[in-house]
Amino acid sequence: MNGPTTFAIHPMTRSNRSRGFGTKAVHAGSEPDPTTGAIMTPIYQTSTYVQSAPGDHKGYEYSRTQNPTRTALQNALAELENGRHGLCFATGMAAIDAVIKTLRPGDHVVSTNDLYGGTYRLFTKIFEGFGVRFSFVDMTDKAQVLAAIRPETRLIWVETPTNPLLRIIDIAAMAELAKKNDCLLAVDNTFASPALQTPLDIGADLVMHSATKYLGGHSDVVMGALIVNDDTLSEKLAFIQNSSGATPGPMDSFLVLRGIKTLHLRMARHCSNAEAVADALQGHGRVDKVHWPGSPDHPGHQIATRQMRGPGGMVSFSLKGDRMEDAFAVLSSTRLFSLAESLGGVESLIGHPASMTHASIPREERLRNGLADTLIRLSVGIEEPADLIDDLMQALDGRS
Repeated sequence: MNGPTTFAIHPMTRSNRSRGFGTKAVHAGSEPDPTTGAIMTPIYQTSTYVQSAPGDHKGYEYSRTQNPTRTALQNALAELENGRHGLCFATGMAAIDAVIKTLRPGDHVVSTNDLYGGTYRLFTKIFEGFGVRFSFVDMTDKAQVLAAIRPETRLIWVETPTNPLLRIIDIAAMAELAKKNDCLLAVDNTFASPALQTPLDIGADLVMHSATKYLGGHSDVVMGALIVNDDTLSEKLAFIQNSSGATPGPMDSFLVLRGIKTLHLRMARHCSNAEAVADALQGHGRVDKVHWPGSPDHPGHQIATRQMRGPGGMVSFSLKGDRMEDAFAVLSSTRLFSLAESLGGVESLIGHPASMTHASIPREERLRNGLADTLIRLSVGIEEPADLIDDLMQALDGRS
C-alpha cells in the first residue's frame, strides 16, 4: 500500500456508548442463569412452554414467537449496534425479506448497483412480481441516488462496504437524503460487523446482518438479524417475523452468542491480515486492481476512515486481461484459501463472484457495474499472514 492505514482498530475501541466494544462483545445479552448460575446462556431446546392458566405464562408461549436463547442474542445484537431492538431470522435473506414485506405494491426502493447477488435476486425475481419497484445506482455518487428517488420511494437500501467491489457508501449522506425524502435508510452491515461500523449512530433507521458471517465467525451457523431504534418499526418487523415464521432455532442462537464474544479480537486480526494480503497483491505482476478500503488509494478511503473503525477483512482483486479461465486457474490452485461461498469465518476463503455469489445478476449488468469476469473475492481469515500470502503467490505464479 501507499503508506500505513489511518484506521484505529483496537480490541477496546469505544463506540458512542460508555462501555468499550470488547467489553460489550463479551457481556452483551448475557446474564448468569438464575436457576443454576451457568455463565453461558442455556440452549432452551423446546418448542412450547407450560402455562399456569390460559394466558398466564412466564413471557414465553411458543418458540416460533419467542425463545429465551434467541431473546438473549437479540438483546446482545441490539447492544452491539447501539440500537433498541434486535430481531433474528433463520437466514440473512429471511431478514431482508422481512424488511421488504413492510412495503406495499407500488412502493419504490433505491439500492446500490454493487449488491450481493442473493439480495438482487430477491428484489428483482420475487418482490418485483408483487409490485415493488427497484432502482440500482452507483451510491458512491450522491447525485445519482437523489435522481433515482421518486415520490413513491419508501426505502434506501445500502451495502457498505459493497459486495464484491468493496465500494464505500457515505451513510451520513444517505441518511440525509432519506430524511429529506421521507423514506427509511437500511444498511447491510455484514462486511463490517458492529465491531467496525455502527450505522444507527450515523443516521440509519435499520441495520441488517447475515449473522452467518463475522457475527457467528466459525462457518457453523446460518442466520440473519435486524436492529432498529423505532418502536413502531420494531413491532411491524416482529409481527412479520412471527407470522412468516423464518426464525432461528435455539442452537443457532447459542452459536452466534458464542461467536460474538470474540468478535472484537477476530476483526482486529481479519483487518491486519487483509492489509498484508492487499499489500502483497498490489505488487504482483498478474494483478490488475486490488479493492480494499484500507488502502489510501481506494476511492472511498476517506469516507471509510470517517465512518468505520477498521477497513475489514474482505479483499477483492482482478487479474489482467479478461479470460475467466485465468481466474479459474488461480481459484483451483490455492491450498490454504478454500474455494467456497460465504465469508467471515476464521478460515480464509476464495471465491469467484461472476460464477458463484453474483451469478444471478446478468453478465452485461455485472460488467457495466465493474464486476469483471476475472474478479476474485477473498475472505481473509485469521491464519498467519505470511502463509496466506505465500499461498496466493504460488497460485498466481502457477507453482501449485
